[in-house]
Amino acid sequence: MSYKRYVQQFNIIPGTLPTGPQNALTDVPGVLVGHTTRVEGDTIRTGVTAIKPHAGNIFEQPVTAAVHTINGFGKATAFEQIREQGVIETPIILTNTLSVWRAADALVSYMLQQTPSIRSVCPVVGECNDAYVNDIRLRSITEADVFAALESAHDGPVEQGSVGGGTGTTCYGFKGGIGTSSRVVNGYTFAILLQTNFGDRTELRMGGADVGWQLRDKYLPAKAPSGGSIMIILATDAPMSSRQLGRLARRVQFGLGRTGSTCTNGSGEFVIAFTTDQSRTFVRDDDTMNAYFGAVVDCAEESIYNALLSATTVTGLDGHTLYALPHDELRRILGVQDQLSG
Repeated sequence: MSYKRYVQQFNIIPGTLPTGPQNALTDVPGVLVGHTTRVEGDTIRTGVTAIKPHAGNIFEQPVTAAVHTINGFGKATAFEQIREQGVIETPIILTNTLSVWRAADALVSYMLQQTPSIRSVCPVVGECNDAYVNDIRLRSITEADVFAALESAHDGPVEQGSVGGGTGTTCYGFKGGIGTSSRVVNGYTFAILLQTNFGDRTELRMGGADVGWQLRDKYLPAKAPSGGSIMIILATDAPMSSRQLGRLARRVQFGLGRTGSTCTNGSGEFVIAFTTDQSRTFVRDDDTMNAYFGAVVDCAEESIYNALLSATTVTGLDGHTLYALPHDELRRILGVQDQLSG
């Protein structure tokens, strides 16, 4: 394998299905990912992550899509049109809560620049709240930040952890951020990229071990960040209808559950699913779907692990610190040796 697969170091590999070449959302052919990371002074710890379903004009070549709301405490845009029409017509932007509308405006500007014929467009933006280490009231995300993430979007390896829209976000009381993973089934690739900001420390389970409980009194923030959220992007090249993508999206929450999530009252938890296939033929709703369901559950679980394992400690607003999950403590809890695989 040409990538460093974090979970191999800790013997917590979800499932038995093979990954794609990068174990990332970009393993789905044509999908591109870019980040803008803002770390400035003592107060700005935020950013933008951009996902392009393909490198062409998405407005003129929309992709079949679906959305699913696990818990609806959030500020995502475009969901009603996606539910109604079953397509996405812009790239997807992930950023912080109070920058959603600035990011949406920037994405509209990007689309107008790309397609002079546009008279109406529905920008797709999701968010997590990074206010514990970022002065979110500054609304520091600019049009230039969104354009930079879009223009830097690429295939191949995807940077994870404390980057882009995950620069200032949490995961089970540790530093989290961006995580991604993929699986290959019957020649099709299924992949997830997510932006974590959810979970109580004591809930965290990794490979079935009660990691969060055992670390409940260590590496704690000065006070627990309020609320929570997770934005999940699910991509595939399998020929699926919007309804079938919705079925896949609904299975993602089982992957969250494996890591301990209970989807709390104030947590915005959303899935945006799309296929890059343009054939408009569909797989059958038969037992083969079970393998696809399993693939997305495994991807969700590993993506959360990857966000935790690749994140770095971040200190920001008012001296608040989000500590990275300590790898040596994790090896002790899981009973594994300090070794690298890749």
